[in-house]
Amino acid sequence: MLTTSIPHQKPAPAPSGDPATREALRRVVEEQIGPRTKGVIYQNCDGAFEVLSVILDPQQARELLKRRCAQWALIVREVLRPDGEPFPVGSVWTDSDHLVVREAGRNGGAK
Repeated sequence: MLTTSIPHQKPAPAPSGDPATREALRRVVEEQIGPRTKGVIYQNCDGAFEVLSVILDPQQARELLKRRCAQWALIVREVLRPDGEPFPVGSVWTDSDHLVVREAGRNGGAK
């Protein structure tokens, strides 16, 4: 069985440069991630995925995705497969992505 370690999210170091440029980059990253926060389930043409972690540290995202320009990454698990293993993604939120609403369990949490 493959064991995947989910890295602990640490804050991204402040990029050097103009504050307006940093704010613009933050907005772009926020728009690309969309409503995908930890615990959210979203669906697209590839399947349905639970977000296990949001990585905002660019260096960590680059290592996970093996992309030199990555600014962020998500660790997700496919929920439609009982054997779904966590894996990193860096795909941006699009109009074809949809949040999945879960019914609350007896303890008030998600099922």
